[in-house]
Amino acid sequence: MNKIQNYISGKLQSISTNQLDVHDPSTGEKLSTVVLSNKEDFISCIQSSKKSQLEWAKETPLKRSRILSNYKNLIENNISLLAEIVSKEHGKTLEDAKGSVIRGLEVVEFACGIPHLLKGEFSQNVGTNIDSWSIRSPLGVCAGITPFNFPAMVPMWMYPIAIACGNSFILKPSEKDPSCAIKLAELFSEAGLPDGVFNVINGDKFIVDEILNSKEISSVSFVGSTNVAKYIYEKAAKNLKRVQALGGAKNHLVVMPDANLDQAVDGIIGAGYGSAGERCMAISVAVAVGNIGDALVDKIKLKAENLKVAPWTDPESDMGPLISKEHKEKVESYISRGEKEGAKLVLDGRNLKLQGYEEGYFVGPTLFDEVTASMDIYKDEIFGPVLSVVRVDTYDQALKLVNEHQYGNGSTIYTSDGEISRNFTSKCEIGMVGINVPIPVPMAFHSFGGWKSSLFGDHAMHGTEGIHFFTKLKTVTSRWPKSIKSGPEFVIPTN
Repeated sequence: MNKIQNYISGKLQSISTNQLDVHDPSTGEKLSTVVLSNKEDFISCIQSSKKSQLEWAKETPLKRSRILSNYKNLIENNISLLAEIVSKEHGKTLEDAKGSVIRGLEVVEFACGIPHLLKGEFSQNVGTNIDSWSIRSPLGVCAGITPFNFPAMVPMWMYPIAIACGNSFILKPSEKDPSCAIKLAELFSEAGLPDGVFNVINGDKFIVDEILNSKEISSVSFVGSTNVAKYIYEKAAKNLKRVQALGGAKNHLVVMPDANLDQAVDGIIGAGYGSAGERCMAISVAVAVGNIGDALVDKIKLKAENLKVAPWTDPESDMGPLISKEHKEKVESYISRGEKEGAKLVLDGRNLKLQGYEEGYFVGPTLFDEVTASMDIYKDEIFGPVLSVVRVDTYDQALKLVNEHQYGNGSTIYTSDGEISRNFTSKCEIGMVGINVPIPVPMAFHSFGGWKSSLFGDHAMHGTEGIHFFTKLKTVTSRWPKSIKSGPEFVIPTN
């Protein structure tokens, strides 16, 4: 049985003998074990990261960029392998896994431009014979705590930019699917990254708390549930760390009466049921405006009930299993709760059994109609293939629903009306907005982040926000001796 260790100082190692089983979500079978690191493992990781960062920060941005470019090429050459590692432990389809690796790769490509991205500002003669300029300096040792649903993409939102800026980085991946993080670290070493600049430490809440309490770590990046994001934010801030903590979501897709209905339905199906709904940008609420509700529900039902639910090894699979038995039970409990709350269950994904995969964690596409804002299935992030349809009479009512929800990660509107789309773009209280685009995840040169209870901290991820997060600003004011007048000055200098 394969034991997944830590990756510290360029090699696989661990001191702790505690382990946790890693399962195949399609079969429920044990795939491997992962080490649950102890205090000694953490100290080893910190010492490695701190030592390596001092030398790495001295390297020129151009040299860092060349190593990142080598890394980009290695990832490109190993996309299929990385995707297979993701699919095996997570359960998502192979094509979906490949797409997630590519979206992470785009951040590596962005970070290759670090010599330009780190350029400061310069002003000549801010005072008489005085010049001023700004410098962006690395923070030191940075850490990331990442979720199970994107074991390649989400870590790559963090560490390529942090490392490009001259920091070292400690990654604590999800213990549910840790193998991809190890392979990404091995490829970075192969690309020429000095040992210890990128370390991976496996573990549970104990290691999370060690990261949050460590005086040697300057920043913490996190993606996960809102409850944990708040915990990370509060504890990291209390310990004087810079923090970006992305929390939960309940993304709405508003369908106006003038929308291209077939396009809207296709968008809802892919964004609602893709990756079994285990995406922070999944569409979990469709808002039907005016008289479009009946047709919308009928078309969603027709397409959803024809989706193929199967293991990732089936090339025709549209969606795979959930990550664990416990999560499957949680999602199914929400379906039962929706029935009790009075929502109309149009399509029930419970009790789905696939021949040969009876012990897998599968839940089929589920569709509720006549959902109201007071129901738990509307208010809570379910993180599964459960779509709720809410019917409203007007656009203003739809906008009110979007703005009054506690989460503000992403939202989309399908319409043919430019005035409505422009109003929605400016009036919705959401971090990422789509117009006839179901999943408005920004490209790497823009930044990813929500509003309200979907983001804690001052910075979103990747893009220029990532550069600012992983650096601290220094401003220099300079005048040379021959221009200095004799004698001290006791007033604030002015022009």
